[in-house]
Amino acid sequence: MQNKQKALNLLGLAMRAGKVIAGTETVIMGLAKQKVKVVIIASDLHENSLEKVNRAVRKANVQLVDLFTADELAHAIGKKRKVIGITDQGFAKALAKNINEGV
Repeated sequence: MQNKQKALNLLGLAMRAGKVIAGTETVIMGLAKQKVKVVIIASDLHENSLEKVNRAVRKANVQLVDLFTADELAHAIGKKRKVIGITDQGFAKALAKNINEGV
């Protein structure tokens, strides 16, 4: 199985485990409270939302991933969301490992 699919499967697993928050405003609030370990955004995210998320990510100093389309993210977590935050360090590390191995 390729690493991109592994990363998407990991997102689905994290969602089922309750370790994912989704939606632009929800993720930005999670970043402000230092609950989010990594942020995944859709590569086709709207410019205004992208700017808001980028600002919050820089302030919180967390990793930002933009390798997946909105459709891929929606399929992975079962909801139509373009901004996703992972709140568990273990899932965040596993996702980073899959990405570093080449998505």
